[in-house]
Amino acid sequence: MEFPTIKGMSARNLRYMQKFASEFDNDEFLQGVLAKLSWNHNQVLLDKIKDKEIRMWYAKKSIENGWSVSILTHQISLKLYERQALLENKTTNFDETLPTPNNEQAKELLKDPYIFDFINADKDIKELDIERELTANITKLLLELGNGFAFVGRQYHLEIENEDYYIDLLFYNLKVKSYVVIELKTTEFKPEYAGKLNFYLSAVDKYVKDENDNPTFGILLCKDKKKVTAELALKDINKPIGVSEYKILSEIPEFLENTLPSIEYIEKRLEVDEI
Repeated sequence: MEFPTIKGMSARNLRYMQKFASEFDNDEFLQGVLAKLSWNHNQVLLDKIKDKEIRMWYAKKSIENGWSVSILTHQISLKLYERQALLENKTTNFDETLPTPNNEQAKELLKDPYIFDFINADKDIKELDIERELTANITKLLLELGNGFAFVGRQYHLEIENEDYYIDLLFYNLKVKSYVVIELKTTEFKPEYAGKLNFYLSAVDKYVKDENDNPTFGILLCKDKKKVTAELALKDINKPIGVSEYKILSEIPEFLENTLPSIEYIEKRLEVDEI
């Protein structure tokens, strides 16, 4: 009643304002981070994230990656924090093969599992079919990979001593200034996979990498990473490799599937954000 010309004073918004004020009273995080986000972003964070530290993580990622409201909602629904920020779930040899701080930067890029919810197929899908789907949906793939990834090529060709070799997917990460080799396997992890990826990393370092680039690292995506077997296989590998699982739409775990927003909802929010 004091400000009759001001819009946005609905009962719903007033309740959000009250909650916002009580959550962030005299908080440095309010001015440093949350003030850089839209009101709709903050509403999503208040609604969907109860833990203040996790809320802070998503807020910072939203600013860092320029996420729209719909993308932020999608990442929360896909439990990105659990898949990326919780390092104890990751299987890598980065600490042994990369200098500090490169090892921590590389670990921060990894997720476990990777969620390819845009690939709708049965469990018997072939590796080449997954590669085609990933590159056909490159924007969605880059969103899942995270900040700084640039696509270099699929089935990237290397000729070494008159022999042809083909890397499944080759990326460059601008954040860590490294080439990233991604190999896809439709089976559970096998020790020989690490050996082959180690070879590809050496080849990229020798024939593709520039002297100003940091060491190339690899991500091996399997249907089941077999954590103990993977840790043993990576123990004496001299190139940086991370092993993770991936899920396509038909395999998304129940705890994720129940929280996924509908396609109609995502499309509607995208339209609103574009306007």
